[in-house]
Amino acid sequence: MFDKILIANRGEIALRIQRACRELGIKTVAVYSQADRDLKHVLLADESVCIGPAQANQSYLSMGSIISAAEVTQADAIHPGYGFLSESADFAESVERSGFVFIGPRAETIRLMGGKTAAKAEMIAAGVPCVPGSEGALPDNDGECLELAEAVGYPVLIKAVSGGGGRGMHVVRNREELIESVHIARYEAESAFGDGSVFLEKYLEKPRHIEFQVLADEHGHAIHLGERDCSMQRRNQKVVEEAPAPGITEEERERIGALCIAACERIGYRGAGTMEFLYEDGNFYFIEMNTRIQVEHPVTEMVTGVDLIKKQIAIAAGRELDLKQSDIKVQGHAIECRINAEDPRNFVPSPGAITTYHAPGGPGVRMDSHIYAGYRVPPYYDSMIGKLICHGETRDIAIARTLSALSELVVEGIKTNITLHREILNDAAFRAGKHDIHYLASIIERWAV
Repeated sequence: MFDKILIANRGEIALRIQRACRELGIKTVAVYSQADRDLKHVLLADESVCIGPAQANQSYLSMGSIISAAEVTQADAIHPGYGFLSESADFAESVERSGFVFIGPRAETIRLMGGKTAAKAEMIAAGVPCVPGSEGALPDNDGECLELAEAVGYPVLIKAVSGGGGRGMHVVRNREELIESVHIARYEAESAFGDGSVFLEKYLEKPRHIEFQVLADEHGHAIHLGERDCSMQRRNQKVVEEAPAPGITEEERERIGALCIAACERIGYRGAGTMEFLYEDGNFYFIEMNTRIQVEHPVTEMVTGVDLIKKQIAIAAGRELDLKQSDIKVQGHAIECRINAEDPRNFVPSPGAITTYHAPGGPGVRMDSHIYAGYRVPPYYDSMIGKLICHGETRDIAIARTLSALSELVVEGIKTNITLHREILNDAAFRAGKHDIHYLASIIERWAV
């Protein structure tokens, strides 16, 4: 096992990784920007190194600064968390070339699955169902683009080959809109990701977002840990997640889970990963693979009892996965609410000093957060300040516990989206498990949050 791990991230995920390391007896190195010197994990780390100014491109996205910090502190491995450099094949490659272990997949795997068209081709070869669409990036010829769209059938979705978060994504409902939308998507993709390639696929009107958690080691063993439902979204950003997904049968879980395992074996996957699907009318369609730990990983931990961060670290250290598929039992139900420092109505970020903070408690309640009274939320990064995760024997109990925990959660001095979460959990469609990825956007204006 490693002696010392550098955590190349910030906020709640950095603290989460640090806690797992402590349980494993591993020392930690915290890297931080000048704006983050008062982060909780920085104050608790065995060693800490400032890697640059507040701007992420000069600190958390600076490969050289992070690797230099690992060299100075003589760390064994680097854990990227999520976001920032976690899905950068170049970073993973640089880490390994510098003599450290990257806690994640190999660079070539990240590169393969980071290109949506290449990933889709691999999934098709592994027998994983995919959304009908173009086989690769759209050609420059407008006529050929029109022919492809006609073959797939309107409405269609134009998506960036690289990147995500909804940038470079456009719904096209008829032939007249297609070419202009393709050109706009290419421009947005080039601006956001440095790659203007886009592709086309069938647009599903009311799909749910279902994703499967996988673990695989370098010895050829892979398992899945069931699915999560992440359909409650706003502008392609997840707001509430849960496990297991309402309405998914055990037969569906076993069938799609087995295909996810086969895909991991095909690409030689190593570490924790997530296979994301759209689900509509009983059909699953693969959309992408996230080659890192997910924000919503705690709901899977709560229903399976498996510590995914510890497994990531053990796998990166070369150990064989100590779990078989038959060991994975989904018990009860878990819900996660992403708590953001933002106005609950217009979603404008709300940085500033937290004057009062009270974390909820009770049976089945978990609060993953780096904040504390007196902490100042900086304006430079993602607005998420914590995750409330609640587990219950049934989905109804999990919802009730989450609502109770939300009533106990106190964050003062800044605005948060706590009231929005109360509205979501009290919503009839959510309680019935009948919402889709477009539902929140269609209903949110009616709520007095």
